[in-house]
Amino acid sequence: MKALVKARAGPGLELDDVPVPALGRDDVLIRVLRTGVCGTDLHIYDWDGWARANVPVPLVVGHEFVGEVVEAGADVRELHPGDLVSGEGHLVCGRCRNCMAGRRVQCAHTKGVGVNHPGAFAEYIALPATNAWRHPPDINLDVAAIFDPFGNAVHTVLTFPVLGEDVLITGAGPIGLMAAIVARHAETRLTDVMATLGMREGFDIGFEMSGKPAALQEMLSSMTHGGKIAMLGLPTEDFGIDWAHLVTNMITIKGIYGRQMFETWYEMSVLIQSGLDITPVITHRFDAADFEEAFATVRSGRCGKVVLNWAPSEQRP
Repeated sequence: MKALVKARAGPGLELDDVPVPALGRDDVLIRVLRTGVCGTDLHIYDWDGWARANVPVPLVVGHEFVGEVVEAGADVRELHPGDLVSGEGHLVCGRCRNCMAGRRVQCAHTKGVGVNHPGAFAEYIALPATNAWRHPPDINLDVAAIFDPFGNAVHTVLTFPVLGEDVLITGAGPIGLMAAIVARHAETRLTDVMATLGMREGFDIGFEMSGKPAALQEMLSSMTHGGKIAMLGLPTEDFGIDWAHLVTNMITIKGIYGRQMFETWYEMSVLIQSGLDITPVITHRFDAADFEEAFATVRSGRCGKVVLNWAPSEQRP
């Protein structure tokens, strides 16, 4: 099959021929239809310090996808050929303290699809059936392909009660934009200009999506007493914050990583079914063979979400 491979240590990816992944008894084999390009994929392409420390080579990369089940392992009962699915990209051990307590998102031994486990930028991916999320057959394929980052946005926004609250979002990448859409759908009062609102006491809720030190520092100074911040952005450097301000203003900061398995997936599906539209976030679509142009578009920053098409003849919505 064709796949985008990190073939060697160094910048770049290669579209290469690799074996179709083997199917385990508890796995499903999925024909990939669409994939989303993530900032993580860009880190791997560029082979930065994080990638060098975490990504084994060679490796098929990519973790945001939608596809069609073509074969189910001998012990799989709930999924069948023809089912349309996306995949939860965190492969958990199932036996650590957090997993056994039902907190799988906090597994101490998580492996990441497309990071240190074979990924979805390929014509086929094999995935444990317990990591597959079945979509309704009429879902927009581009939307289904980005359920992974959509889940990050939903998990972040719904971490704290937002109904009727004033919300500040820093970081206007695709996940930040989806967070704004979800917050508006939840009837939050949303703006980033305190003067426009005539606010005197600061924002109730903050979502930090950028990973930029200045963003968190400025957000802290803009929060009301007792404000709450959900932090999804991943900083790449150490930086200081005004801890005395945080303590005396009783501000809560909670780190967010991934999605709740699988509560967030239920929430995403309900939001889509209730009319939430995230298609405006998708700004560019490329055939998989044009991945270089797709990655250049993501790197430029002049885009929303970028989707790769692995089945150009596919006629689904």
